[in-house]
Amino acid sequence: MLFLFVLVVFLASFLLATAAVMAASHFLEKGAAMGSSQARGKSGDSPNLLKLEELSSISIWDSLLHRFDFVEGMQTRITESDMNWTVGRLTALMLLIGAFVFAILTSLSWIPFWMEFLLACGAAALPYMYVLRRRSKRLEEFQKQFPDALDFLSRSLRAGHPLPVAIELLAQEDTPPLSTEMRKTVEERKLGMQLDQALENLATRVPIVNVRVFVAAVKLQSRTGGKLSEVLDGLGESMREAGSVEGEVKALAAHGRVTGAVLTALPVLIGLMMSFVNPGYLNIIVENPTARIVTVVCLVALVAAHFVIKKIVDVRV
Repeated sequence: MLFLFVLVVFLASFLLATAAVMAASHFLEKGAAMGSSQARGKSGDSPNLLKLEELSSISIWDSLLHRFDFVEGMQTRITESDMNWTVGRLTALMLLIGAFVFAILTSLSWIPFWMEFLLACGAAALPYMYVLRRRSKRLEEFQKQFPDALDFLSRSLRAGHPLPVAIELLAQEDTPPLSTEMRKTVEERKLGMQLDQALENLATRVPIVNVRVFVAAVKLQSRTGGKLSEVLDGLGESMREAGSVEGEVKALAAHGRVTGAVLTALPVLIGLMMSFVNPGYLNIIVENPTARIVTVVCLVALVAAHFVIKKIVDVRV
């Protein structure tokens, strides 16, 4: 019976979302058709030689996503995480998970509606949080590899190689994710793009301060001259020192992070232990309406306190 109820609520939510998307896309496609007809009249009916990137394989969902500004940010985060997902797949997965969790929670009568909605929204955000986690790990790994990459470029320049050749050698010798991004820069260079613009694209794809400093140094050297190898040596040494200071700060803040994790998990562990020792001791939490409300408020406060502690111990260098 519970499974049938969950299935009915899930299908109803999905059909409602689909109907809303189809209704919105109907009006949006009219505006897009009028805009495209005006653009063809201005451009002389010239075809577009560049392939537009699709946000979703479903045409209705793709046309709808193109109308929202947040889609560009999501696409950028997915690209920076080096995942082969599309924005359509990510948003559809978020909607499906949120609807499924909401359908399950509605079968629990002791949970208030606002709590069901918040939990469903939190569950829907899990795929996007996974993407952000993958992006954070990838950028952190790139930042660890970058000082050694600058040393490699400096040695290649001393050996007589020009900078584009040194970058190509770096893309061949190093490991991902640095080699992946350098290979993209090399390919853009081979397709006829200027080196400065290819490096600017690298700084855009990898939003790290060290990469921006490297690109600015190369552009300045190309305009004013000088020994780029010495500049790269100095940058690599400065980045290593900054990395060591950041590691020391993280080590000092580790105690606070562990304390926050213990304080968050301790009430849950105590409740589980009490339920195991005396199974009927905590039944009042479920049976009494006031106790249910107090329990939900305490859980929300516990989660909020966890994020507050995490924000406090997150020291930026």
